[in-house]
Amino acid sequence: MSDRLSIQNEMRAFDHKDREFYDSLTEDELKKFSTFLMMKYGANVSGSSDLQEWYLRAHNERVNTNFYDISRHPKLQWLLCTTVSPGMGSQRHYWLKAKKDETDNRSRKFLAEQFPHYSDQEIDLLATINSREQLQEYARSLGWDEQDIKKQL
Repeated sequence: MSDRLSIQNEMRAFDHKDREFYDSLTEDELKKFSTFLMMKYGANVSGSSDLQEWYLRAHNERVNTNFYDISRHPKLQWLLCTTVSPGMGSQRHYWLKAKKDETDNRSRKFLAEQFPHYSDQEIDLLATINSREQLQEYARSLGWDEQDIKKQL
């Protein structure tokens, strides 16, 4: 993995609102780059409770809302991520692990087919944080008909 794709470097670009970062990645780096990871790491920072609240609220308002509706536009997802930082320099971001929960196998299979480049852990997390109804709506946005949705989800 290139140095540019270390989580520290990516989060530095995130915090410094580096809107050119995505375009600076090579074709191989773009295949490895995950806006999902930016979404997960970007919402959580160490620091004062006011700063933590800012990141969480801004992230929920600007990034989490309809994030998967624009999944076919990773540059747009990245640009949304760059709007979160209040411009106070680099912050220490961390991964907030989701609580263990039984995941729905059909939901998991659907997500794995839609996002084949995601790891098993990322697929499990998506299956945990998205309701069946949300996944059905996503399938509709992809052009699936109701019969296929009922069969697959």
